[in-house]
Amino acid sequence: MIPGRHLFFALWFWLVAGITSAFMPATSVVWISLGVLLASMASVDLLRMFLLKTPIVSRELATAWPQGIEHPVTVKLTNLNRCEIKLGVFDHYPTGADVKGLPAELNIPADNWAKCVYQLRLLQRGVADFGLVQLRLYSPWKFWQRSLKVGRPEQVQVYPNYAPIMKYAILATDNRTSQMGVLRKRRRGEGLEFHQLREYRDGDVLRQVDWNATARTRKLISRQYQEERDQQILFVIDCGRRMRSADGSISHFDHALNALLLLAHVASRQGDAVGLMTSAGEQRWLAPIKGGAVLNTVMNKVFDLQPGTAAADYSSTAVEIMKRQRKRALIVWITNLRDEDSDDLLPALHMLRKKHLVLLASLREQAVYNALEQPMTDLDDALGCAAIHEYLLRRDEMHAKIRRSNIQTLDVTPQKLPVNLVNQYWDIKSSGVL
Repeated sequence: MIPGRHLFFALWFWLVAGITSAFMPATSVVWISLGVLLASMASVDLLRMFLLKTPIVSRELATAWPQGIEHPVTVKLTNLNRCEIKLGVFDHYPTGADVKGLPAELNIPADNWAKCVYQLRLLQRGVADFGLVQLRLYSPWKFWQRSLKVGRPEQVQVYPNYAPIMKYAILATDNRTSQMGVLRKRRRGEGLEFHQLREYRDGDVLRQVDWNATARTRKLISRQYQEERDQQILFVIDCGRRMRSADGSISHFDHALNALLLLAHVASRQGDAVGLMTSAGEQRWLAPIKGGAVLNTVMNKVFDLQPGTAAADYSSTAVEIMKRQRKRALIVWITNLRDEDSDDLLPALHMLRKKHLVLLASLREQAVYNALEQPMTDLDDALGCAAIHEYLLRRDEMHAKIRRSNIQTLDVTPQKLPVNLVNQYWDIKSSGVL
């Protein structure tokens, strides 16, 4: 319980009146009367404050949140008193979040309710904790303020950002995936699995013609194919310290998870089985599964996964993959490479290539390219620029060495990883190399 603004104003007014009465003794009676009146009003207001019933508080929020996306949180406050009350509201939201609309002030009519709505953006995946709601309850005459915590703690699960997945699903339904930059390189009449027979069309190649069906119907009939289904994709996510790097508000690791979810959604819609394995950190394994629940299963497996401080161990990861993944699969390995990794990485990739098709996706640091765009003003800037170019040259040489070993690679910034990964998947499916 602390004095309110109105009480301070009244006390300042009474103090001015006291200074005036010191120079005008005839007004001292008025000053004393004002003091008695002020003390009486403050006492009555304090008593009324204690008689006020504590409002009932409840939150309205989703139990699952996408990381980095702004969502509304509604705090509902119910006034149980027969008079209007004024409240200051502050919700103890999870740490590491961006918030708009707090603190707030509300006037709630007698026997009524009101809502405080604020916008919250959660930046860290995992379980996020909401504490109690902090209220500042004003007395009826605003002479006093009472601070109290009400409501109950709550938890929400913060998942990787699945908004691009939902956008992709909508665009795919309308056959407009190119709006996202995802390019379907479909070649009419070509593929790997027989789909159906149809009449010959201009542009069909002769090897598509089914001569037996043509002889029976006395018109040209072509075979139509589609990409193979029932294949397996295993994601290998590096949870090492390099994935903690951040270009913007979220880390490279979070960008990798967003790309994983998008490609898992695309692959499951094509009838492929999707699995998951982690390396260089907390060990998690999900054997390849297929069906409508793939995306939810993968999301629940990784939503609280965080990168650690260990270094990537490519050899031991490759050995573990060979033990666990018996059937031939597309291994999508997402990591952050350096030129010093080649001695450990190349033998691991060669081991996997004997049985699986490997796609190695490495994340570039956007900050490195931003540094190249800065003007050079002295020798230190020139030396720094030269060092960056040497680093990028060695990185490119390592990727070229990997590609010469017939291993597919991607080397992109984190923001471009999701779409580039999906495009590479379509190329693999249509080429038949898996």
